[in-house]
Amino acid sequence: MLTKSTTLTEQVAGQLSADIAAGVYPVGAKLPTGKALAQLYGVSAAVIREATERLRAQGLVESRQGAGCTVISRTVSRGFQVPGRSSLSRDELASVYELRMELEGGAAALAAMRRTDDDLAEMSRCLEHLQNHLHHPELAVEQDIAFHAAIAVATHNAYYQQLLQYLNLQVREAVRMARDNTLQYQSERIVDVHQEHVDVYEAIAARDAVAARQAAVRHLQRAAARLQLDFLTIDDASAPMATAPAELVARTTKSARAT
Repeated sequence: MLTKSTTLTEQVAGQLSADIAAGVYPVGAKLPTGKALAQLYGVSAAVIREATERLRAQGLVESRQGAGCTVISRTVSRGFQVPGRSSLSRDELASVYELRMELEGGAAALAAMRRTDDDLAEMSRCLEHLQNHLHHPELAVEQDIAFHAAIAVATHNAYYQQLLQYLNLQVREAVRMARDNTLQYQSERIVDVHQEHVDVYEAIAARDAVAARQAAVRHLQRAAARLQLDFLTIDDASAPMATAPAELVARTTKSARAT
């Protein structure tokens, strides 16, 4: 039976990790569906998503959209790791935001140069769903994350996608904290937060790499400020990428050139 001494996410992840180590779910096997796991442990779908993200960050499973989670190792990876929210101090959370600013700012710039019409349509779909659920905490978090993931896909750089997926647990918690804080203390600003996403989208749509980077970094700076996190920021968000290097533009996908 699950208790409240640790978070439900930690408990579910711990039990699944133990089952994987014991061979209940051998390497190559798929975990039960999210719905089945939620029923098994008596928790919400959100808890299961967070637990499986934790397992993925530990190198135990891999997941693909529509294909579920597949066990890839019985032991936890000891490589580079970023702790989840339950063990993050405010300084560590600020460090995650600093990392996201550089990572997602760069992703937005690349997306502006390489995005296809299909990429843009997916971002637009995410924004539409997000706008329809601005005041629904859980659904808004999912669509917020989906929008950022769509930008990573639009870079057409698999490593951006993989690194952002690796940080999914930390990003999810950071987004949830920021949105919950805004809804609770600054509810009138939730529309402003949505406009920040729209600004990123419009810059990517216009193929303006510098503006896309600036908009993405500005959005994350403001999110961090709403959480009252303290860290130094670069005044000119475009400084690390003032111009779009020719070699990066040259790597633009064929389908993107056609638009």
